[in-house]
Amino acid sequence: MKVTVVYENHAGFKKGLLGGYGFSALVEHGGTRVLVDTGTDGEVLMKNMRFLGIDLDSIDYIFLTHGHYDHTGGLKTFLQTRSKPVPVVGHPEIFRRRIALKPYHRNIGIPFGRDELEALGAEFILDEKPFQFAPGFWSSGEINRITWDRAVGYVEENGGFVKDTVPDDISLIVDLGDEVAVITGCGHSGVLNIAWHAEDLLGKPVKALIGGLHLIGANERLLEDVVDNTSAATLYAGHCTGIESFAYLHAVLGERMRPLHVGKSFEV
Repeated sequence: MKVTVVYENHAGFKKGLLGGYGFSALVEHGGTRVLVDTGTDGEVLMKNMRFLGIDLDSIDYIFLTHGHYDHTGGLKTFLQTRSKPVPVVGHPEIFRRRIALKPYHRNIGIPFGRDELEALGAEFILDEKPFQFAPGFWSSGEINRITWDRAVGYVEENGGFVKDTVPDDISLIVDLGDEVAVITGCGHSGVLNIAWHAEDLLGKPVKALIGGLHLIGANERLLEDVVDNTSAATLYAGHCTGIESFAYLHAVLGERMRPLHVGKSFEV
């Protein structure tokens, strides 16, 4: 399996690539190409894809890890630029309106409507349960939350606001034979829960957990819990992991903890 980071907070050290808050990665395995998330800004996404030589029409599927703007904001531009329809895998809740109340009231959900995206060629495949949508490629479905999670934001309910549990936070699981790789957008379900869920679903150990781990602002007790209980052999972390949290985990886990940046390409 090959992973190429297309959108990340950090642009790395290649001239011509742009960083920006958000996440997107191209995952290639067994002849299938899946674009996981689309970052925040469509123009940044397109520039990086062009620079990296990625043909939009070669993408077989888009996989949306959840319905936040920093993982879906580039979708409209992608569809407008591509010359043919594309299947989009996700959870039925991705279009629910999401709100942040601090530092000010604002919409943090997907910035487009379903009808608008379907008119541009998106063919949505939405299911809350796990399923295999291409050979070796699985949607995790809703993730069992055995221990802590990292849900954020609010949704409107009965005329008020309630905390958003982000039930649509799913991960892409790639079957590598004896092991699996897991790609998570933000890890709102909790990094430990995500790895355990993937292992239970396919009955195989996690070789690599890749993406945002949403550990920004995490206290030392929680980070120690990750160190003591993570089952992933290697963590490729970026986006919402947090600089301080990454540094802490890298100091303890060493080469098991690896950073992500735009343009980084690696095989698992």
